[in-house]
Amino acid sequence: MGFFEEYKKQIIMIIAGIFILTALFTAGRKMDASFVDNAFGFVVTPLQEATSGVGKWVQKKVSSAQNKTNLEKENEELKKQIAQLEATVKRLSMYEEENKKLSELLKITPKFPQYTMSGAEIIAKDPGNWYNIFIINKGKKQGLAANMVITAPGGLVGKIVECGNGYAKVQSLLDSRSSISAMSLRTGDLGVVKGDYSLMDSGLCRMEYIDAQAEMMVGDEIVTSHLSTLYPPGISIGKIKEIKTESNGLTKYAIIEPYVDFKHLETILVIQERFDQKNNSEAEN
Repeated sequence: MGFFEEYKKQIIMIIAGIFILTALFTAGRKMDASFVDNAFGFVVTPLQEATSGVGKWVQKKVSSAQNKTNLEKENEELKKQIAQLEATVKRLSMYEEENKKLSELLKITPKFPQYTMSGAEIIAKDPGNWYNIFIINKGKKQGLAANMVITAPGGLVGKIVECGNGYAKVQSLLDSRSSISAMSLRTGDLGVVKGDYSLMDSGLCRMEYIDAQAEMMVGDEIVTSHLSTLYPPGISIGKIKEIKTESNGLTKYAIIEPYVDFKHLETILVIQERFDQKNNSEAEN
């Protein structure tokens, strides 16, 4: 049996006593770290460092989560503000577009200073892409009546064919039942502008009964003529897109492209005068 094994208990007691004496001797005095302190520090310090590291990691994660939550809240708030701004921009754009359309309508009135003009909005239309028959938001209460002429930026739209107390139905020149006495502004050659069902889907109409000797040509402006009993003379209708001779060789016909945009029509002007009544009165006199 070895020496240490034989006297193990005594050796341990001696070492413990030395530690106790050393601790008592150094208590309250500022000295360099003892062996026990060093040993204790050797064991505890890594644990403290590990604990401190874990604490910092947890604190970092908590802070990151809080920052993420704050960012999400800020993001949601920014989204709401952006949506509100977009809605405001859309409203302003609508107002701007409406003002633009009203300004365009106001430009028409100086062309007809002798007539009373009334603006109106389209509130309904027949199915399809083109405004051949539609309803406006004014009627008898606002002084409108059947056969009053409808215009828009660009020129002639058509006429009122039915009038209620607060609405009116309008027949545009694209409608196949429409017929308007017209002429070439350049040459004075006469004809009749009619709606054509086969041309309506292209936003076009047809001018018929043109004399075979007429000098009209592509690009000529077509306006209402002095022979019309419903429309005042000189209102722009459109321009000639194509002109051909009829099979009988006696007359020509032309394809007319209206100046009014009948695909995006929203506001119109009513000439508040009945030219059919006026012409009848003048004829009687």
